[in-house]
Amino acid sequence: MIPLFRVSMDPAVGAKVEETLLSGFVAQGKKVEEFEEALIPWMGRRPITVNSGTSALTLALRLAGVGPGDKVVTTPMTCSATNLSILSLGAEPVWADINPRTGLIDPLSIASRMDDYGQSVKAVMAVDWGGQPADYSEIRKAVEPLGIPIISDAAHSFGSEYRRTITGSVSDYTCFSFQAIKHLTTGDGGALTTRMGDERRARKLRWFGIDRDAPTDGFRGEVDIEEWGYKFHMNDIAATIGLANLSIINGIMAKHMAHAMIYNEHLDRRFVRTAPDYEHVGSWWIYTILLPDKRLRDEFKIWMNEQGVQVSQVHWRNDTLSVFKPYRRDDLPGVDEFSDRMICLPAHFQVNSIDVIDAANRFWHR
Repeated sequence: MIPLFRVSMDPAVGAKVEETLLSGFVAQGKKVEEFEEALIPWMGRRPITVNSGTSALTLALRLAGVGPGDKVVTTPMTCSATNLSILSLGAEPVWADINPRTGLIDPLSIASRMDDYGQSVKAVMAVDWGGQPADYSEIRKAVEPLGIPIISDAAHSFGSEYRRTITGSVSDYTCFSFQAIKHLTTGDGGALTTRMGDERRARKLRWFGIDRDAPTDGFRGEVDIEEWGYKFHMNDIAATIGLANLSIINGIMAKHMAHAMIYNEHLDRRFVRTAPDYEHVGSWWIYTILLPDKRLRDEFKIWMNEQGVQVSQVHWRNDTLSVFKPYRRDDLPGVDEFSDRMICLPAHFQVNSIDVIDAANRFWHR
């Protein structure tokens, strides 16, 4: 079976982790600082590393001023973690529609929701589906009248670019995931970038609200806490794994992108490609295609698994989950169409894309 995902891990990581484990310091320390510094070329600014992508999203929402009763315009076409982070702060998701061809949030739908809810909207959350960046210039136009911050869920899009700007520098807040099967993994972890001038506050909030740079006699119990925070910090073990995997990340990214180009060229034209048409560089964490309708999509999923190729929708629309029942709405035709037609093919570093293409194309002659 060709799996949909594979964990990419530098062969030397074991020795490096052992060194950290035996160093006498495994919590947040020098390795975290080193990892954050090493990520700057990939993000355009120094990130605040955390223990998961979900923590990065929660922290971004908190920094954006989202709290109980507030509304966040967001997409239901994403991992549930995106929108559960909104609920965790007592806020409410307002579903915007998506482009039915790309799966990316529709800026016109965002503008419509802003008109409907006005000042109660405290942030807009966009998701870079499959590694393709959302249309942030158009999203910016939609939020400008109210000055609403844009949060980018870039869990899929490490290494991508939007109009020649790397993903981590586009939005007000950008959230990355280093979970096991992402391009870059730390075992589990995440990172947040901000261009809002609140990096110092973010670093305090990720560790209870304590200023780790405050002068002490070696113990921080004496440092005053002015604002409550979380235990979201990354540790040196995870950072060591991340540093090791940064040594192979260029090859990993190149493989994902090469597979996507091969799929673009050789997949049967009856499969609709989902990349947006504005200037961008996708990181192709997964390769999403559209079939004509739900029946054929479901038949294709069965067919591919029978041929030894694992395919999946990966994420299901959040608005149908019981936890989001109070926020359901019926005016999401783009979500309806995309969620019925889409399926994802493997694009990881070990996949044989020609085998996937052969199995997929034979579907039409079964």
